[in-house]
Amino acid sequence: MVQQSTSALDLSFAALADATRRGVIEQLGQGEASISMLADRFQMTLTGMKKHVAVLERAGLVVTRKTGRVRQCRLGTRGLAAEAQWIEAHRALFADRFEALDDILDELKQERCHDLPEQ
Repeated sequence: MVQQSTSALDLSFAALADATRRGVIEQLGQGEASISMLADRFQMTLTGMKKHVAVLERAGLVVTRKTGRVRQCRLGTRGLAAEAQWIEAHRALFADRFEALDDILDELKQERCHDLPEQ
């Protein structure tokens, strides 16, 4: 079970690591678009855009369907809930660690003030 979850997260984060693919997600948030329209929008070749869409599709973030010679893209229904949950858990972990570090630094400052000779 953990292996599947990690694999899905890996696919999602790898897909979202690229600025063009994040842009495609944003564009599709406004509605369906053909791969050729996306290629024009991002000033790239049709082949290049097909590769980006394939990565997004493999991660479940985009769904495509072919109508005649045109491949239409839309956002997938999976969403990013698991990714958001992972990020939140790690954000909380870091917040706790930084809070503990702040406590240690405060203690060290207090000790230093007590160790200084009075003038």
